[in-house]
Amino acid sequence: MATTVAALSQARPDTPADIAPIAAVSGAAGSVVQAVLASFAARRAAEGLRVVGLVEEAVCGNGTCDGLFLRDLTDGRRVSISQDLGPGSTACNLDPGGLAAACALAQAAIAAGADLVILSKFGKQEADRRGLTEAFQAAIAADLPVVTAVAPPLADAWAAFAGPLATPVTADAEALEVWWRRYRAGQDGAAGAG
Repeated sequence: MATTVAALSQARPDTPADIAPIAAVSGAAGSVVQAVLASFAARRAAEGLRVVGLVEEAVCGNGTCDGLFLRDLTDGRRVSISQDLGPGSTACNLDPGGLAAACALAQAAIAAGADLVILSKFGKQEADRRGLTEAFQAAIAADLPVVTAVAPPLADAWAAFAGPLATPVTADAEALEVWWRRYRAGQDGAAGAG
């Protein structure tokens, strides 16, 4: 499916940036950004919101990373998204099957009902309309707010994908909280006006 999230935004073409339903977090190392996403998800869940989606976790030790996982925020299960290519391999070890399985979990959780969706990142796979693309589409089609990470090299691909539905947010807990408060205030204002 080649649909972009931006194409799904036709009903809301004039969304102000400060209340855009997608927060695109960047500006720090991947592990830092994922920690910010996980912490944000935990705070919202503690408030009683139904938070679904995926955060990335690496299993590292002794200076090497042994695996990359996506943790399902619904039940805590981890899905491996890396494959062992053997010693000395320099090829990308991303496991597309694991990524597809994780995406399916996120889609099922969105369909079951949610208040907020966390999707670990918009990466190279998503820029090529694979990976978590369908989970992004499902969240926007369900009119749910989304928090994700976007690396600076993918900024143009992200802009083409998300269009006016996204706003950049610094990889900082307080910056993400500011976006969340503005987004929620915008939603409350829209509900009161309707």
